[in-house]
Amino acid sequence: MESAASAAATATATLVDESYRPLPALYLSFLAIWGLSAFSWTLNTWRNRHFQMSNLQWMLASVPLLKALQLALSFSFWYSCTNFEICSLWISFGVYVTGILFQTASFVSFMLISHGYCIMYERLSIRERRKTAALGCALYLTLVGHKAAVPYFTVFLLLNYSVSFYVIFRHISQNLLALHEQLSFIEDEGVHTMHDVLHTKYTMLKKFQGAMQIVALVEILVYMNVDKTPDKYWLRLLVREWAQFCIFLYIGWTFRAQEGSPNFSVMPTLKSKWELIVPPIYSIEMDAADFNDLASQEWHVGVPTSFPPAKNRKSGNPLLVIVQQPHSANRGSSRSVDRPKLPAAGASTAKYSLGNGNQV
Repeated sequence: MESAASAAATATATLVDESYRPLPALYLSFLAIWGLSAFSWTLNTWRNRHFQMSNLQWMLASVPLLKALQLALSFSFWYSCTNFEICSLWISFGVYVTGILFQTASFVSFMLISHGYCIMYERLSIRERRKTAALGCALYLTLVGHKAAVPYFTVFLLLNYSVSFYVIFRHISQNLLALHEQLSFIEDEGVHTMHDVLHTKYTMLKKFQGAMQIVALVEILVYMNVDKTPDKYWLRLLVREWAQFCIFLYIGWTFRAQEGSPNFSVMPTLKSKWELIVPPIYSIEMDAADFNDLASQEWHVGVPTSFPPAKNRKSGNPLLVIVQQPHSANRGSSRSVDRPKLPAAGASTAKYSLGNGNQV
């Protein structure tokens, strides 16, 4: 992508061309837009942090902040360069570094969303984290080499972009397939507890898939534009900045923190390769005697039913519903968890309903 740093180097080596005069006003305008967006995003994430998992939203906040910093440095450079003919090499270097960090943070955010982070799963697996970190580091290094005009780094950058887009589209397709099968399962079983939630997540990822197709097209058009003359630099800058802002505004609005539908944060902790249906909630009914024999505190929660079934009404003892603590698996991951024994035949029934991966 054509950067302000390359134009800055040209302006520093020669007298400031008149075509660069509109740049301070353009950078100041976009600085106000991105600064307002960063403030609104951070404030909205803070206000709605209790309604859903906001880890993804906090990580996405780095993108507009880095962009605002880059625009602030670009405005400072071009304002001093066009008005005072003082083109600071250090400020242009800051523009160069923040531009690379912005592009790297953008693609890392895209990869996190494509993995389903905080949408399909609470956290990424170790393998997924390593893969994302490796692609992010490779993209950063290739961007540094490309913008520094190191030979062959343009080829490396195109290869890195190709791999990154392949990973993003592949994971989006996998998550959309999983959500589609979950929705089909719900409709077939006639259980609609989480239908709205899954449909919301499916719509979010579908919109993100369309946005990433536009991003890929924009990147191709940017690298096809080899015109480096300063005559129309301000126009190319205007088009590029508006395209970036519109794309990130659309993605940010889709994945903003909000008062989502109930159970939006109900999701497995890690991705499971073999589970494509919604994990069920298990409730086990047993009588008071079996309940009193339980030794595991993770399961030692009892809720009496409203009335005993007809076959147990003579005994006068209502059935108890056994509930596992929601996060007991995390607390007891280092030790084995004692599961409650099933009551004797005729003393209880087992009920299955749809919901969280934890048994509650």
